[in-house]
Amino acid sequence: MTAYLGVVGNDFILNGKHSDLNAEDIYGPLTIPVFGRGVVYDVPNAKLMEQKKFIKFGLTQEALVQHVPLIEREVLNYIKSSPRLKGSNGDIEITKAMAEITIFTAARTLQGAEVRNKLTDEMAKLYHDLDMGFQPINFLLPWAPLPHNHRRDIARDKMNAIYKAIIDKRRALSEEEEVEREPDMIWNLMQCRYRDGDPLPDDVIANIMIALLMAGQHASSAGGSWIILRLASQPEITEELYQEQVQVLGKELPPLRYEDLDKLPLLMSVVKETLRIHSSIVAILRKVTKPLSVPGTPYVVGTDKVLLAAPSVSAMDDKYFTNGETWNPHRWLSRDDEDEGAETIDYGYGEVSKSSRSPYLPFGAGRHRCIGEKFAYINLGVIVATLVRNFRFYTLDGSKGIPDTDYTSLFAMPKRPAVIRWERRNP
Repeated sequence: MTAYLGVVGNDFILNGKHSDLNAEDIYGPLTIPVFGRGVVYDVPNAKLMEQKKFIKFGLTQEALVQHVPLIEREVLNYIKSSPRLKGSNGDIEITKAMAEITIFTAARTLQGAEVRNKLTDEMAKLYHDLDMGFQPINFLLPWAPLPHNHRRDIARDKMNAIYKAIIDKRRALSEEEEVEREPDMIWNLMQCRYRDGDPLPDDVIANIMIALLMAGQHASSAGGSWIILRLASQPEITEELYQEQVQVLGKELPPLRYEDLDKLPLLMSVVKETLRIHSSIVAILRKVTKPLSVPGTPYVVGTDKVLLAAPSVSAMDDKYFTNGETWNPHRWLSRDDEDEGAETIDYGYGEVSKSSRSPYLPFGAGRHRCIGEKFAYINLGVIVATLVRNFRFYTLDGSKGIPDTDYTSLFAMPKRPAVIRWERRNP
């Protein structure tokens, strides 16, 4: 394994040609048993780009506008129903709570009302068992007869069956009934065709839905947990966020709208700063498929190597961010987003920024850049804004400390238990 750190290394690896650097060989063994066959890294890269284009349906500007009230409603429903948020104050394990909130918001927005309504305790357990398939050992031994892999395989098959049952039911609808449907992701995928004219098989639709649910939940769950932990350690920032909403939106705090997020710069700065310091993906890997000369050096990286980029290194570098290891959301209020106005490129699923030399790349870069980046910002922004409207947060001992990072799983999360104290604003 060869690491190339810094902005130049990020550009060299993340913007490398697909013919030189391969993601499928690295991530396929991990993701295929979780998502199932025929999707993501189990298909040629050109077909993956087409699949990304299909799911842009739920990530358009129009869709994002409609997502905001749905996300807010899910958070409010969680606040009302959670036994851990009863009364005027209490303690809560925030990683567990945020995992639940974000699976609800991801399901309702990216999947539709029918799938959201099926998120009962049984499906939540299936999701958990499937999620446990993302263990580091599975990079090397994805089919090993280990207990977590056995549960993963059972959960994948059951979730696939749940989605296929929805598809079968919809195919049996009359034309009149179909007209009355909610235009959700499953309906969209049922109408999609590859460039060669072939429709998506029902198995593939189901597996895309599994992958989409997990992709929409992971980054938001980790990011949301870190945000609330940071706010608990610095409660004065929580009050600034609350007052920002009061001053901009009014004392009555009306329901949030998409356009409100642009009027709340500190809120979005809190999200960006937390993703800068607490990236859920600490390393990005590519398999070298033909010998590569490293520009400006005498080195040639051979096909026996895996290249490693770590955008979080440049994100913490004092060269780009003053006191880079300090969480300071106010820095973004006077800082230009270096990715804005950058040259874009279309890999077949819509334009994304071509820039990978920015020190801030929480969603990667290049052809495998996360297409759900805008959704993640909106999802986190609405979740945090809604929670701040309802609660104040504190650490248990009144300190400014936060939990260490757990690097033992694929996604960097706070070490558990990560318990905070909450206090209701209007008990």
